[in-house]
Amino acid sequence: MTDPFEPLPCLHDGVALEGYLARPRGPGAWPGVLVFPGATGPGPSFDAALRELADAGYLAVAADMYGRGADLSTPQAAGVHFAEILARPEALRARVVAWFEAIRALPGVDPGRIAAIGYCFGGKCVLELARSGAGVACVSSFHGLLDTHAPARRGEVTARVAVWSGGRDPYAPVAAFDTLRAEFDAAGVDYQATLFARARHAFTDPDHDGIAEGIAYDLTAHRIAWSGTLALLEASLAQ
Repeated sequence: MTDPFEPLPCLHDGVALEGYLARPRGPGAWPGVLVFPGATGPGPSFDAALRELADAGYLAVAADMYGRGADLSTPQAAGVHFAEILARPEALRARVVAWFEAIRALPGVDPGRIAAIGYCFGGKCVLELARSGAGVACVSSFHGLLDTHAPARRGEVTARVAVWSGGRDPYAPVAAFDTLRAEFDAAGVDYQATLFARARHAFTDPDHDGIAEGIAYDLTAHRIAWSGTLALLEASLAQ
């Protein structure tokens, strides 16, 4: 893959978004993986995951949900942008779908082999992508926010869905995990949901370990969730 990352613009609803991508070695057509960061934006561990995906043969795209030039210098500054898009759930889902269409249109990408993974807020984004009925092969949500304004409807979700949650996550409590399972059962979704009983929020993210109450890195949960996701990608995106 090439390094540094290549910028990737995307326009949605008049907002200029600025993502970036990691390109695998060798010729296409590559499977693509759309990657959504948490509410505070991408950090070192996020970029490491992007590079690992590219090294494994996927064209990996980091999605921007806020817009070019958004202030992510502090969690408080990023929180303003997070609150704004969260308050517009229809626009949030539409923006996620816009990124899906953007990665499908990239030269060298196989448009029939696209997956999405996301962390925290990004975990919510990939679940919204699945609920939209877009033709994504699979999605994997790491400690994602699980609520939605428009639950999945029977027959509309075609993606395989993996959900990895923490039993001590104050932002995605067990009650929300159970509600999600009931939603997906009713809609006939092909999903698996794993609850790490002792894990807290952001358990895959060492960059945010202990920054607030209820947030902690968990190496074991991280390794299990990541290994499971790589297996899901391999099974879902194989030619």
